[in-house]
Amino acid sequence: MVTGKHIRTRNTVRTFNKRVLNPVMLRLAGRKHWYAAVLRHTGRHSGNPYATPVVAERTENGFIIPLPYGTKVDWLQNMLAAGHATIETKGESHEVVDPTIIDADTALPRISRKRGRALRLFGIRRYVQVRDRVTQP
Repeated sequence: MVTGKHIRTRNTVRTFNKRVLNPVMLRLAGRKHWYAAVLRHTGRHSGNPYATPVVAERTENGFIIPLPYGTKVDWLQNMLAAGHATIETKGESHEVVDPTIIDADTALPRISRKRGRALRLFGIRRYVQVRDRVTQP
């Protein structure tokens, strides 16, 4: 059961991460030996470019990204509105398309067992799945 206190705590952590931790994480995210990726997206209202650190788990034809703060976060809304984004991870850049929100039952079997255990422990119930953009020769 989610209580008002739980929601306030989650929002406080989210605000701290957005204002303090994310700028620090962006210095490391996307690098070859770092767990976090950089999600590059465009503001749906402003048109401004943004970069957000995320955990992006590689799948056969794209990525799955956990949504620990739910589906109303700005970066996700921007990506859903645009229909595409760029993920920088392990020193490589990937153009991705077709963001789709999926549940844990769909996401967890498709990601590494170790990461899945951690995400299950944190109680993350929603994920976004994206596909690699396929370019025609």
